[in-house]
Amino acid sequence: MDTAYQEPMNLLLSGVGGQGVILASFLLSQVALEAGYDIKQSEVHGMAQRGGSVVSHLRFGHKVYAPLFTPGQADLLLSFEPLEALRYLHWLKKDGLLVYNTVRVNPSTVSSGAAEYPEGVEERIGRSFGRVVGLNAVAIAAQAGTARAANLVLLGAASPSLPFSREMWDAVLKRELASNVLEVNLKAFQLGRAAVEG
Repeated sequence: MDTAYQEPMNLLLSGVGGQGVILASFLLSQVALEAGYDIKQSEVHGMAQRGGSVVSHLRFGHKVYAPLFTPGQADLLLSFEPLEALRYLHWLKKDGLLVYNTVRVNPSTVSSGAAEYPEGVEERIGRSFGRVVGLNAVAIAAQAGTARAANLVLLGAASPSLPFSREMWDAVLKRELASNVLEVNLKAFQLGRAAVEG
């Protein structure tokens, strides 16, 4: 276990229903366990199974006593949609990292015409925070074989900032993902990682 993380590391994942936030959070928790950390995890599902806001708290370290943390304490915010990234930016520490998908998903209120998607979300993200990685995870996932693997692209993009070896990631992904989607998801993860490593 990496002694640099004796104190819990706090991760917040945010997105909308159907984007794979819960699976991504589960995979992260399994890699942390594989690395020998104590973990605590909590999820909040939106009002609707698809289209509602989904948030997952994940903490790992030498010893973790509670799954939740408060705004201003996240080391990493992994957001699956720009507006969700903006909504949870205040949860990040001053030196925290935001990794987010730049492809917007209209909430049900926007789709129904009851509201409008805010303008300039990405510009506001850029002005609000310094350490930002924004990428079109859907397009990258499509290169791997399916746009549905955008959540694995985002995990790959976040992975260099986490204290887990590539061997640990590979072991968990191969163990936890169904065999019929394993190859495309591994490729999506690798492409996401490559996008931030250059």
